[in-house]
Amino acid sequence: MNHLSPLNLLQLVPEPLPTFRADVSVLFGKYLPRHGVQCHIVGMPGGDMNNQDFASVRRSYPAKGRWSRELSYLLLCLRALLGTRQKSCDLIQVRDMVSIGLLAMLIARLKGIPFVFWISYLMTEGRIERSRASIDAGAGFRSRLVLLKGLVEKALLYRLVLPGARHVFVQSEAMKELIAARGIPLNKLTAVPMGVDTETLQFGSVRKQRLPGWEEVPLIAYLGTLDRMRRLHEVIDALAIVKARHPQARLLFIGNSLDRSDTVNLLEHAKRLGLDDSVHVTGWLPTSQAWALLAGADATVSFFPRGEILDTNSPTKLLEYLALGLPCVGNDNPDQAQVLSASGAGWLTDSTIEALAQALCEILDDPEAARKRAASGPAYINAVRSYEVLASKVAEQYRLIAAASCAPVPDSKATNHFMGEGAYDSTNEKS
Repeated sequence: MNHLSPLNLLQLVPEPLPTFRADVSVLFGKYLPRHGVQCHIVGMPGGDMNNQDFASVRRSYPAKGRWSRELSYLLLCLRALLGTRQKSCDLIQVRDMVSIGLLAMLIARLKGIPFVFWISYLMTEGRIERSRASIDAGAGFRSRLVLLKGLVEKALLYRLVLPGARHVFVQSEAMKELIAARGIPLNKLTAVPMGVDTETLQFGSVRKQRLPGWEEVPLIAYLGTLDRMRRLHEVIDALAIVKARHPQARLLFIGNSLDRSDTVNLLEHAKRLGLDDSVHVTGWLPTSQAWALLAGADATVSFFPRGEILDTNSPTKLLEYLALGLPCVGNDNPDQAQVLSASGAGWLTDSTIEALAQALCEILDDPEAARKRAASGPAYINAVRSYEVLASKVAEQYRLIAAASCAPVPDSKATNHFMGEGAYDSTNEKS
């Protein structure tokens, strides 16, 4: 039972509400309230909110055109910020949005309320990278406008918004290092990686399921988006190598892409390699069904391409594999490398097709031994990457920020490395 006085957080997010993002819905809607942090959230219009327990929810009115939607949301954010009072709001937080972040920072300063910023993805860098790629491919004026927007917002973010924020939450330790290298003091940065709702996803609680006709074959599974930027054709290339040692091996993609052509191209790549009968895409499935198919696999894979932007991400799928006690292979994305090294529960490889294939073969060579190795995964998740643990540390940081709101610079040195993952001992499973 938490006896701390309630702390009220006004949070502006770019997502439609309800949101599929666990680091919004689960962290802020389910676990932080248990630590006395009440989230009053403002977002875009979405569906039924019955399953997300925020203290209050405000959504902009649905509109047909893009500009109408953005204007409606901007006006809602402005009303929420102007209507906020110091007596009823302890913190104002903006997630990922640079222009609205700048607006919120100025209003928060006028009202004497601490302003914090949350970076879940390098949005401005991503926009710049995509627009430059489009321009190189022959795109026209619109891509140049997008590039200009990205450059302007990047300048605003690093010169005004982040320096003016009382604190900045980031997605990973790698992102924290990158942001610090751009001039933001380390004692203003806290890494909050992705986690697992261990009350929903527990080891042994998910029934196993296989596709008809695939009941007895060596099965590799991937859960998540099939967006082309993930370069999942390389996982299919790895399957081709695996089949030299395990001819009956199959690859199951549980997920889809917002762009249908990404999935089509992936299946066409499998067909070119003669693997069309060995690769199957389920499309998006209800969570329980997706987890059941995942639990039925002999090996799971989390392949995350390397690069400045994706290196700062915190992949969720690897954490779900570990929580289910599944043998898993992950390439050397920084967050995955940290998790696999600390847990000792999976196979960490470099980002080559050959290394990925070799690790998958090791699992399929002896599935029973692989399951025993993976058995330490759930304890690690419970101790380090459950949303209960993450929420406790985030709530602690919020209270430090709120308590220091009268000081010019908060002292967060004691908590800016709160994860402490390197200290986890996979042999200690008291949790």
